[in-house]
Amino acid sequence: MQAATSEEYGVLSENPDAILLALDYRAYFPDFALFDQDADNVLDQALARLRGLISAFQAEGSAALLVQTIVAPPERIFGSFDRRQPGTPAWLAARFNERLQTEILQPGISLVDVEALATQVGVAAWYDRSQYMTARLPYAAEYVPLYADHVVRVIAAIRGKGRKVLVLDLDNTLWGGVIGDDGMEGIRLGSGDPVGEAFLDVQRAALALTRRGILLAVCSKNEEAVAMKAIREHPEMLLREKDFAAFQINWADKASNLRILSERLSLGLDSFVFLDDNPFERDQVRKFTPMVLAPELPSDPAAYARILTIGGFFETVAFSAEDRMRSELYAVDRRRQSLAAQSLDLGEYLRSLQMEATFSTGSQHGWSRFTQLINKSNQFNLTTRRYTETEIMAAASDPSILTMQVRLSDQFGDNGMISALICKPAEGDWIIDTWVMSCRVLGREVERAVLNRLVEEGRAAGIRRLIGIYRKTERNGLVAGHYAKLGFERIATEDGERWALDLAEYSLRDVPMLVKCENDGG
Repeated sequence: MQAATSEEYGVLSENPDAILLALDYRAYFPDFALFDQDADNVLDQALARLRGLISAFQAEGSAALLVQTIVAPPERIFGSFDRRQPGTPAWLAARFNERLQTEILQPGISLVDVEALATQVGVAAWYDRSQYMTARLPYAAEYVPLYADHVVRVIAAIRGKGRKVLVLDLDNTLWGGVIGDDGMEGIRLGSGDPVGEAFLDVQRAALALTRRGILLAVCSKNEEAVAMKAIREHPEMLLREKDFAAFQINWADKASNLRILSERLSLGLDSFVFLDDNPFERDQVRKFTPMVLAPELPSDPAAYARILTIGGFFETVAFSAEDRMRSELYAVDRRRQSLAAQSLDLGEYLRSLQMEATFSTGSQHGWSRFTQLINKSNQFNLTTRRYTETEIMAAASDPSILTMQVRLSDQFGDNGMISALICKPAEGDWIIDTWVMSCRVLGREVERAVLNRLVEEGRAAGIRRLIGIYRKTERNGLVAGHYAKLGFERIATEDGERWALDLAEYSLRDVPMLVKCENDGG
């Protein structure tokens, strides 16, 4: 089979950010009677064709590639036996999609699960044979908005634009009834009651989201003591106090409370999803905090969990160890803050944390999280440049470019990867192209430890100066004075502010943490 060449695809001349390979079952398996052929060979040829297509695009650019699953037509030759008979549409589609995920997907290639979309709406409805025969539409025209929305959400996830926080109302959202009026015994929650089971489903869905890295918060008009008693003590509650990163329970308007939650969590409102049964509250939130996504809810709470889980609000293209730990990390942060409140001396407090910073400039792992950190960080982000995982991997393999991963642990636990840096050479200097850090570790002198390490790496590489760039955005005012505080001198205004640090003149500073370095590629 002859491999495809990049010249065949004029789209490359436009230097795209992302390329969608919109696969269709009929293009790969046009014959319904493939069951009387060598089905494995037919499948191998189809996958080889896809690999050639992918290679052609990868050879010429660093655009993110999106590859979609294929959908078997609804017709069945053998009925229920189709899935077991090699070569039938159901058999071919299932194995093609399985091998697509296990053999072809790699860093820089993301999946668009069209098969799941078709299943949600019904495969027979998804395939409109009349429209296909008339205009070669691969699926019914009425589902174009659904399809486009799904593709855009995957692209947004690649660029770090996915939602990170689920904010929940309480009354008639997490349980049925009004806790202040009905009391803990009167609210409806739990099995044996169809309304109570609906709200139990909402809690199950929310709990599952926390386990994949979505933060939970509460924003409710209630008496705090009464509401917290239900969260802590109601026997049917699945979500408990430890599962939430923050609470705003008072009688203030919810838009104001959402702003407070945003500040408390150090996350932008554009990362929030707000679930509330009350149409007035949803409307107010949309008007006064339009960055928050407040999905419309029907009157029947049985639909809430489904809307929450199939709405695509929390689309992602990766799942890291840090994602799995995120809710726990925020809970641990509350314990750190409690310790800080008990200490009168900041230096004493920082030393008491028993911090350990690990720097890696030759790691073979962690690039998915590295990419995620760069693309999702907005506040502690000096340049807000965004990169695909393919571009990050290319930089990591370039010996002239420094890519640094920083991890932090302390007496309360492991914070995971909390900072990512990319330094590029320029006439004997290093340009700090990217420096991002999790806001959760602000105030612990991690920035100084990172600079120490950058200086040591730069001296070893014969670098003369570090050149820092600050490109102002609406969100990164937090780091406007970052380089000045670290001792850099302003040298120009070009591509944003530029700051320089002479490595020969810089003296390494003491930091309140143990520093470890991993530069062996392990």
